[in-house]
Amino acid sequence: MQDTVAVAALTFDRPDDVRTLLGALSQQTHALHAIALVDAGTSPVADIAAASGVPVDYVRSLANLGGAGGFSLAILKAIASGAEWVWIMDDDAHPEDPNCLATLLEAAKSRGQDVVVPLIVAPGEPRKLSFPFRLDGHLTHERSVVEPLGFIADVGQFFNGALIRTDVFFKVGLPDLRLFIRGDEVDFMLRLRQAKVKFGTVTSVALTHPAGWGEVQEVMGDRFHVLVPETPFKRFYYYRNRGYLTRRHRRLRSFVADAVGYPLFFLRDGDFKGLAKWASAYGAGLRGAKFGPVKDQKF
Repeated sequence: MQDTVAVAALTFDRPDDVRTLLGALSQQTHALHAIALVDAGTSPVADIAAASGVPVDYVRSLANLGGAGGFSLAILKAIASGAEWVWIMDDDAHPEDPNCLATLLEAAKSRGQDVVVPLIVAPGEPRKLSFPFRLDGHLTHERSVVEPLGFIADVGQFFNGALIRTDVFFKVGLPDLRLFIRGDEVDFMLRLRQAKVKFGTVTSVALTHPAGWGEVQEVMGDRFHVLVPETPFKRFYYYRNRGYLTRRHRRLRSFVADAVGYPLFFLRDGDFKGLAKWASAYGAGLRGAKFGPVKDQKF
């Protein structure tokens, strides 16, 4: 069972992306032990999974558990397969090349890491990072700036492409179902740090995933920015969960940055309604309020 890897994947109404993902997984030079695919969409993709040519353990979820709950279910199925490693995938991501998994495994073993994460690059623009890295106080989306580093310890952009030793989940737990979407990946990374689990980013391999460039709003150049998701639904969960994680993990620097950055951003544009929405959701997170089923939330 040495170096056996099971994929934990989650999908919601992206049939074409599922085909692309399963096709890319089937081409990996390191053969996969199993693929656990949780489908919470309104149009099931069971036929696509069955015709993919790779061993897919298809799980139909009639309830939308969000990213956190869906990944948790997929991870449990992957662990139950007996694999030594779990490779987490969103449906709109896929490995850039067939050696991705083999390279991640080699890096994990040679560097003594329990978790390794690839770079995330934009579709059609492989030299651009979908999500920025902060280096020397500046944000960068340039792959050419980050790639020469080889390995970045204690930093990772979860969950896309994260390769995690199965034992780790017994130390830090699963993604937090309460967070639903947005913030569950940050919470997981912070729990890794608190548990002193060794992890980092392998910059020599990448996954393709839609970019989040539109969410990055500069407040004072590239040294100070805030994230503003594109829909009321995503904004509510991002703001609430960020407030909650600030309190849960005692992130004083994060609190100060948010308390300064978001008012500056919204007031700069005269967006008093946006500021009020942020303050309401963020404050609820700080208090541990407004948690519960999606149907009970107001965006």
